[in-house]
Amino acid sequence: MLVIGIAGGTGSGKTTVVRRIIESLPKDEVAVIPQDCYYKDNAHIPLEERLTMNYDEPASIEWTLLCEHLRALKEGKTVEMPTYDFITCSRLKETVTLKPRDVVVVEGILVLTDKPLRDMLDVKVFVDADADERLIRVISRDCIERGRTPQMVIDRYQETLKPMHELYIEPSKRYADLIIPQGGNNNVAIKLLTDYIRSLLSSCSDK
Repeated sequence: MLVIGIAGGTGSGKTTVVRRIIESLPKDEVAVIPQDCYYKDNAHIPLEERLTMNYDEPASIEWTLLCEHLRALKEGKTVEMPTYDFITCSRLKETVTLKPRDVVVVEGILVLTDKPLRDMLDVKVFVDADADERLIRVISRDCIERGRTPQMVIDRYQETLKPMHELYIEPSKRYADLIIPQGGNNNVAIKLLTDYIRSLLSSCSDK
């Protein structure tokens, strides 16, 4: 099993890179673990308070559970991945069944900030993009998918996203084996990554 970590700022194009990896490999060969599914379960906290919490710092993620699930997949076991509701900021009762695959992609803004998780990654990727491009994508996504107004997104960007990016996400770039500038628009870098993944899989199958 090949485990790939893909990090980068909010709106940097990580989802595009993950999709291109999936498209470049045979069907059902890739399992994706979104970091966002492992936000801590704060259902016991009043909604008004949950809406103001900081979800862009490492402490907001249940890393031990994520690592436990990744370890189980590497051992050939099936896991039940949690799901998360961004509108209520709480974990859902439903889970997603994940089966072991030849390639497992762990994707999220903070993936490279957690050392135990980093140590489990075979390839570490950081998707980079200009701050203004990321903000535009975040506004578009959050207004459509998460029921927020543009002003709410801008306020959150200034108060939380930008400072957390500078404090945690940007410094984690130094742990990356590959940095993809221009986010999901960098076709050359993405092709180099997918070709490298295929070569690693081929060398593993030859052993």
